[in-house]
Amino acid sequence: MKRALPIKLLVPLCLLALSGCSILAGGDRQSTTIYAPQVRVTADPAWPQVSWQLSIAKPSAARLVDSPRINVRPTPGELEVYRGATWSQPATDMLEDTVLRGFEDSGRIGAVARIATGIRSEYKLTTDLRRFEADYRGGDMPAATIELNAKLIHSIDQRVVASRTFLVVEPATSAELPSVAHAFEGALDKVANELIGWTLISGQQDVSQPTGLKPSGK
Repeated sequence: MKRALPIKLLVPLCLLALSGCSILAGGDRQSTTIYAPQVRVTADPAWPQVSWQLSIAKPSAARLVDSPRINVRPTPGELEVYRGATWSQPATDMLEDTVLRGFEDSGRIGAVARIATGIRSEYKLTTDLRRFEADYRGGDMPAATIELNAKLIHSIDQRVVASRTFLVVEPATSAELPSVAHAFEGALDKVANELIGWTLISGQQDVSQPTGLKPSGK
């Protein structure tokens, strides 16, 4: 690993706002702060009410992205990690959990579950997480940057109903790691909100077409 990014890290502490806590690895002199963003997506009144069911596939990602390490890009061609800090779970798990809870809490869909549960669904949502990093973008302050590509697919004939790339950039208020973690909360909330709304609208538009796949029992 290259030199660590010279960003001042706060001493480990419990962060109630982010549900984080500190642990001391056995034999390690340096303790590790674990950040656990808590995101609750608020349903948009414009989202349609749908009766079809949706299965969500586990997001795919490159190994460096799908990691509990907190990635930071100090310059365009360099990717590093913050020393002494991690996420509570890999980035893909955070995305999957946030999106699933957002659908469930919205009350706008007949049923939604992880694809591994084996539910019989009319559509399935797949995502490829391309970026989940703090990006300095040539400036003095980092921004939580999340980029993903999503595809809504018919479960029966595997036809791609819609495809879209989402990019959310949420500036941090300072270079300190707690501020960066808070920016990731905002970015995760925004990208999940956009993804959920897009999925509901795209699926409902497809159902409304003469060739669209009708919900079970319809």
